Amino acid sequence: MIHFSDVVDHLIDQTSAPPAAHTGTLVRLVGMTLEARGIMAPLGALCEIEGSGEHRVSAEVVGFNDQTLFLMPFTDPVGIGPGATVRVITHSSEAKLGPALLGRVIDAFGQPLDGMPAPDCPDRVPLLGVPLNPMERGPINQVLDVGVKAINGLLTLGRGQRIGLVAGSGVGKSVLLGMITRFTKADVVVIGLIGERGREVQAFINEVLGPEGRAKSVVVAAPANMSPVSRLKATHLTHVIAEYFRDQGKNVLMLMDSLTRVAHAQREIGLAIGEPPTSKGYPPSVFALLPNLIERTGVGKNGYGSITAIYTVLAEGDDAQDPIVDIARASLDGQVMLSRDLADAAHYPAIDLNGSISRVMQNLLSPDELRQANRLRRLWSLYQQNRDLISVGAYEAGSNADIDLAILMRNRLEDFLRQDMHAGVDSQTTRRMISDLMAV
Repeated sequence: MIHFSDVVDHLIDQTSAPPAAHTGTLVRLVGMTLEARGIMAPLGALCEIEGSGEHRVSAEVVGFNDQTLFLMPFTDPVGIGPGATVRVITHSSEAKLGPALLGRVIDAFGQPLDGMPAPDCPDRVPLLGVPLNPMERGPINQVLDVGVKAINGLLTLGRGQRIGLVAGSGVGKSVLLGMITRFTKADVVVIGLIGERGREVQAFINEVLGPEGRAKSVVVAAPANMSPVSRLKATHLTHVIAEYFRDQGKNVLMLMDSLTRVAHAQREIGLAIGEPPTSKGYPPSVFALLPNLIERTGVGKNGYGSITAIYTVLAEGDDAQDPIVDIARASLDGQVMLSRDLADAAHYPAIDLNGSISRVMQNLLSPDELRQANRLRRLWSLYQQNRDLISVGAYEAGSNADIDLAILMRNRLEDFLRQDMHAGVDSQTTRRMISDLMAV
């Protein structure tokens, strides 16, 4: 178990030039927010609150009002009362990075969760990263083989693309994410498990990654029982680690499970400091945070290194118009929609081609490959759109040649779109399968 006194010492060590000590007094606790006066610190600063006895709580500055600072603690503020001393530890957050992170499982503060010694990382980087000039980014012009037939063939991805896996709960997002993790060829895999169940963290590492996959991976975990500021720190740490390896010329696969839990963390913080709730209770800061995170990924300067980012997005109540789904759809380079109806019919992966899109696919395939993929999608969509008429016998054969062909090929199309979670299919094999299917 990691003690937060150790985290404080670790963060003090991360600061190249520790600021002069500043102290203030805790005056109020409202919900999850602590209020302090007599102290000056910028947003994002780390503070330590000294309570009665040996109680010490670490907190981050999340807002201010005139001379009052709003702090949000990383743990429950047990033993903290009015008049407790508040001390500034660091004015900004940095991450210690290095090759020693590969194969490790760490928390939001870079501390090990795998029972091994802390990784020896010589480089210090701002946690929020350094924005790239959009005119210096390289193009997305290389196909990324993810080992999933439906994606390789009909939703082709490129290196440096940002994609969302969108679905309601229990439809198979994590399983599909695991398939992509196992089958995708990348130099480095960076995985952020944000706000998920603690059981799933261990299961993902042991069952999905395995020893071979773990050797080239960095896992950052902040389960649902962690404070919202810890979950946000873990999110930024995941991105800055991916940026670090990208800037070394590596092709990085970054997986974030899930973007919706990140939005929930920011919602908790925003509402706690008095932001007005807007769409579905989300404050404006959520809709500013998500595009900023997504823009940190992609192809590096002049095509040097890349971060292919795959975010899972929870459509609450299976609502495809959920505000987080909507902002993700607008900010990402495409989305893979998962269908509960397909999942209920034991059709896995439950990828719904209606609504799924890769916005760079036309730049990656030859005209003939693109034509065959679009024709297959059209046949699948036509059958789905007319399924009720076909099921009750209301459709009359010969009325539409394309629908007739879709009915004839239905079983073959379903066989193509289904795939065992432990069996990968590469891009070349997928193209041959589509060519054989469309040779009718």
